[in-house]
Amino acid sequence: MTEDPILKVWLLEYDKLKAEQTQRIGFRDNLLYVTLGLFGTVVSFAVSNSANYYAFLLLPWASLILGWTYLINDEKISAIGRYIRLTLVEKVKEKIGHADVESLFGWEIAHRSDQRRSRRKIEQLIVDEITFVLSGIVALTFFWFLVPGAALAIHILGGIELILLLILGWEIIVYADLAKGR
Repeated sequence: MTEDPILKVWLLEYDKLKAEQTQRIGFRDNLLYVTLGLFGTVVSFAVSNSANYYAFLLLPWASLILGWTYLINDEKISAIGRYIRLTLVEKVKEKIGHADVESLFGWEIAHRSDQRRSRRKIEQLIVDEITFVLSGIVALTFFWFLVPGAALAIHILGGIELILLLILGWEIIVYADLAKGR
């Protein structure tokens, strides 16, 4: 059997995409641990002395930056999977004359079709919202409660942080990949 160079390129593309996807998954998942560690560090510093309450204002920015980075990586992970499922599978199928799409790169479809996927994805959405949005809002609330006499500019900054956190929260919902199957 003669190897088709186009098919070979597509299979190499698949390997490279899976490697990138794996790398992004590791990076994305580590962002949760970084966020928790950072929050623990800042909160312990902030509550150690009332002069440190302003440190609570760092947490919404950290939530925004880490949350946005998490969201972008999560979207790219989903985009890679979607490209494999919807485009690459079709190209390979046509090239080799294989009619059963479900059996080509089967894991790409199978892991999206289990009975608990919807529940798991909703639970992950809730965890993401708590980690990156609610935690920042709680930090702002603590600051506003603990430092009610802060300068107007500081309260405006906090308001901007709140708006940006709400936008991030909306984007996390928009990009949640709740669909099942192919």
